[in-house]
Amino acid sequence: MTILYIRHPAKASTDSAPACSFVLAGDGGVLLQQGSAPLGSLGQLIAGAQQVVLLLAAADVTLLRLKTPPLAGARLRAALPGLVEEHILGEAQDCLLAAGAPDAAGMRTVAVAQRAWAAVLVQALLAQGARKVALLPSQLCLPLQPGSVTASLHAVGNGLELALRQAPQEGLGLVLPAQPQQALLTTRAFAGDVPLTLYVAQAELAQYQQLAADMQGVTLESDHWAHWIAGAKNAGLDLAPALGTATGSATEWRRWRWPLRLALLAVIVNLAGMNIEWMRLKREAATVRTSMQQTFKAAYPNEVPVYGLEAEQMRRNIAAARLQSGQASMDDFTSMSAALGEALGGLAGRGVVASLEYRERSLIVKLKPDTLDASAQAQVRDGLAARKLTLNETAPGVWKITPATGAKV
Repeated sequence: MTILYIRHPAKASTDSAPACSFVLAGDGGVLLQQGSAPLGSLGQLIAGAQQVVLLLAAADVTLLRLKTPPLAGARLRAALPGLVEEHILGEAQDCLLAAGAPDAAGMRTVAVAQRAWAAVLVQALLAQGARKVALLPSQLCLPLQPGSVTASLHAVGNGLELALRQAPQEGLGLVLPAQPQQALLTTRAFAGDVPLTLYVAQAELAQYQQLAADMQGVTLESDHWAHWIAGAKNAGLDLAPALGTATGSATEWRRWRWPLRLALLAVIVNLAGMNIEWMRLKREAATVRTSMQQTFKAAYPNEVPVYGLEAEQMRRNIAAARLQSGQASMDDFTSMSAALGEALGGLAGRGVVASLEYRERSLIVKLKPDTLDASAQAQVRDGLAARKLTLNETAPGVWKITPATGAKV
């Protein structure tokens, strides 16, 4: 999974198109590509990454420690503006708010950022094809050792950006004048009496080491993307979900927009075709039914046809007429039992038949046990087939004789 990390400069320290430090990380945190470029020129990397993690400047995100009621989900989000309004300048509704997990005392860290500014950055990423976006306070992405404070100083524009992390969920950020000595003293003052680890650019490391030579408890290290990536995975506060649908899920749906439209169109076409075919078959069925009723009434004007059973009524009437005229029907008991006797031939005199039953135009024959072998049964089946009757053995010693398919009854 490729993740593009972008460290955006503070809004107050840059012009309209600041250069952003970025790195493309692969599986296992392997650094595939890194550099510095304006956000608008990273389209190819943004579109190719599976996730974009934007590290907001510490000066653009305020972290508040507040005691909150035991709420969660939508209720907590609805309560946040009222909880932070006393701690911020301006309207809470204009701010982007995200709350971390509460501690044992019920205290939470609430990240506050300018909603309009964050929305502009996210929309710029989505417009370049970002699939999923995360917004993290950069001060929470600094590595932190227990009992110490971690900070970073970066030269941006005409100033120095300070990001400082005092605890797992506490930190701050400032834009300081471009005076390394004064910035170092300010950072030391914010850290208090605890040990301070300060990250600076490799090119400035020697300068800051010389300036901090007389300071106690200050450790200077070269800045590297590895610790920012490690810290981002455990930042614990993501402001992107507070922007709602503008954080990547909508982009995923947009990728499927045309395939889904085509699939829906195919379903509509198929449903329309099925309905048209059903209506055609329904009209044909109505025509056939009307024709059957007309034929029935023409043949039997004094008899009322039963809806849906006209063919069965006519068959029964024809069979009754044949019986009245002395003609036996192929599917009546007399004809079928006579045909069975002829098919049995000499076997009939041996008393192989135990019982006969006529049911639903079928003759059920039960045989005495062990009276017919397979060859004799095949002989009877052939004899019945010659008389347009079908023999099926439904159970051992039980035959079912019916008119053959297509035979006129």
